[in-house]
Amino acid sequence: MKTFQELQIGDYFRIEDIYAESVYRKASDSQCSLNAGLQPIRPETRVIPLSAREIAEHFAKKQEFLNSLKR
Repeated sequence: MKTFQELQIGDYFRIEDIYAESVYRKASDSQCSLNAGLQPIRPETRVIPLSAREIAEHFAKKQEFLNSLKR
């Protein structure tokens, strides 16, 4: 577990105690993105950084969902 402030810009993470499927990305020192929308976030917010495997799984699920819309 880390704080938002400890992440590097571009890191993917989940927010502690928030819906587990939501994946955020650090966009700046004071904002994160969720589905292309920017949201303010406090530097001391506790976050769970995602591993490379978890990021890959997230994008695979997202692609699978998008492909299902084409059918």
